[in-house]
Amino acid sequence: MNEILSADRNEHDEPAAPASGMRRQLPAFLAIGVLSTLFYLALFVVLRLVASSQVANLVALAVSAVANTAANRRFTFGITGSVGAVRHQLQGAVAFLIGLGLSSGALALLGVAVPHASRVVEVAGLVVANGLATVARFVLLKLWVFKKR
Repeated sequence: MNEILSADRNEHDEPAAPASGMRRQLPAFLAIGVLSTLFYLALFVVLRLVASSQVANLVALAVSAVANTAANRRFTFGITGSVGAVRHQLQGAVAFLIGLGLSSGALALLGVAVPHASRVVEVAGLVVANGLATVARFVLLKLWVFKKR
């Protein structure tokens, strides 16, 4: 039993959260994702009042990505303490870049297809792009960023 418990420890030798498998990780990831997406979209809409769609998207996505990585680190993957936090954020930046590429591409396509799109249409396009980026983000976080070493 001690061997099982010792294998399920984080980098500070603290017991990981119970049921640290996919059954616990996926609901936590989805809850954090929904909150992060709402925060991102709200920030985008506010920034859109004073900036272009691309600038608003970049800033909103960057701010929400840092918060999302920190929340997933703690609540989805059960990692506490500051050891590795900077590395995790830098690795999470790869997921951010994928999301930025998808959302910027969606906004660029929208700009061509519907040059004067309403905020509602812009937000709808971002929701679709964000959905695709979320799948890539979970895979990257699970298999690379927070992989047990």
